[in-house]
Amino acid sequence: AGPGDLLIVVRAESDAAAAEALAKVDALLAMRPGGLGEGGYRPRSLDGALRALPEARWVQISVPGRFAAEVAHESLDRGRNVFLYSDNVTLADEIALKEKARARGLLVLGPDCGTAILGGAGLGFANRVRRGPVGIVAASGTGLQMVASRLHALGSGVSQAIGLGGRDLSVEVGGISALQALDLLARDPETKAVVLLAKPPAPAVGAKLLAAARKAGKPVVVNFLGKNPPLGRLGNVRFAVSLAQAADLAAAAVLEDSADSGSGLPLQPLAPALLPEREGRTAETRPGGFFRGLFAGGTLAYEVQLGLQVAFDPIFSNAPIGTSRPLDDPARGSGPGHAILDLGADEFTVGRLHPMIDPDLRLRRLRAEAADPEVGLILLDVVLGDGSHADPAGVLAPEIERAILDAGHAGRRLEVAVLVVGTDDDPQGMSEQIETLRRAGARTAKTIEELVAIAWDRLGPEADAPAVPVSLDAVAAPLAAINVGVETFCDSLLAQGISALQVDWRPPAGGNERLAGILARMKARSTE
Repeated sequence: AGPGDLLIVVRAESDAAAAEALAKVDALLAMRPGGLGEGGYRPRSLDGALRALPEARWVQISVPGRFAAEVAHESLDRGRNVFLYSDNVTLADEIALKEKARARGLLVLGPDCGTAILGGAGLGFANRVRRGPVGIVAASGTGLQMVASRLHALGSGVSQAIGLGGRDLSVEVGGISALQALDLLARDPETKAVVLLAKPPAPAVGAKLLAAARKAGKPVVVNFLGKNPPLGRLGNVRFAVSLAQAADLAAAAVLEDSADSGSGLPLQPLAPALLPEREGRTAETRPGGFFRGLFAGGTLAYEVQLGLQVAFDPIFSNAPIGTSRPLDDPARGSGPGHAILDLGADEFTVGRLHPMIDPDLRLRRLRAEAADPEVGLILLDVVLGDGSHADPAGVLAPEIERAILDAGHAGRRLEVAVLVVGTDDDPQGMSEQIETLRRAGARTAKTIEELVAIAWDRLGPEADAPAVPVSLDAVAAPLAAINVGVETFCDSLLAQGISALQVDWRPPAGGNERLAGILARMKARSTE
């Protein structure tokens, strides 16, 4: 038996019973139920199916993996988007398919993509949910289903739910389909908020996704399962710690946005540090290079590391946490690379007071880091209160101003951002401390989210829209699709009232790989 064969074995009490059973098998096979579409027509090829159903913008593929890539390439060549359920498709084939799709403004969902809801139609395994204002991008099939079902239970609904398959967010694939999907939902007028779900992506890919999310122009809820930063919100991006919370935050964001829009007032940004603070500075300024954090507070150093790890990798530290890596010799230097130092750690306080009391060590490190031509951003904290230095901002401000000016004279742009922790009732006076730092040219933040946002805006990855954007027609209702493979997927589309047609697919050359290769070469020559 080959991959295109079906073997049926009958065990019977008599020859007559066996003959009767086999006769029923023949009758059932002759009926060929499922996926017949109108009139019972079953084309033998994709071209035949597209002639019969030219409005089909999608091809569902669930044939054995070693044949799936060829069918997917054929679909893309005919200008159709691909829902690729098949597994065991090679990584090289996945990359080639997605690069071809991106160049043509088409989508490839998968391989190993189990679910999607497009234009109100469920592809693969999908729940019946009402249409609504929340779009979903997910490299997690059951996660997508959980969030979609939760939105339905909350009285909200789904505009589009785009599954990606498990490898899209790998380093090799680079999130091609995810970035296309985010761009599509950012442009979709029916989508008012987006949920981005994934098992922890490769750091570089996760940074690109978050950069795209921040430029979406609408609320985006992110849940990188099991690896979320300790941030509640970063501008328009909210972070969820569970699937249910992701749905809850998205539904709430839609209501919040609607309420603000109804009042005629713009949404107020969470982080004022994202806005220009000095004349001549724009939010788009990107000095390049590395950041160096010089923190007096150990817990602050930890939390800043975790917050920055979603966009920067690697980060080095004398107190590493999460994915950060240890510095070889913190006393001698921080580079090359991004680094966060806890200057209150034991190795820095032997024979000297804590940096919250005595700023001398931090001032010397600030001069050294600012002089490094590879450094574009220095992160500091100023912790106020009883027992701390009487005027920490007053001590830091001259060094900050000198560092920025010296860098400018050297032809480079250096930014300094300071996290200020305290209240106006503290002896130092929080407002006065902030004003002193700003006069020196520093950016100031009151929360970890704001400090991370500053680092992101200065050094984080850019979010570029696809050169050829996917047309909104790809997800517009009514949807129509060609199904190649598992017939129940076609049946489920028909049961939803979706126009669908089943291809009577057979492996090329009956599954004979040598003969199939010869046929493929002959076909390639005929099209040259």
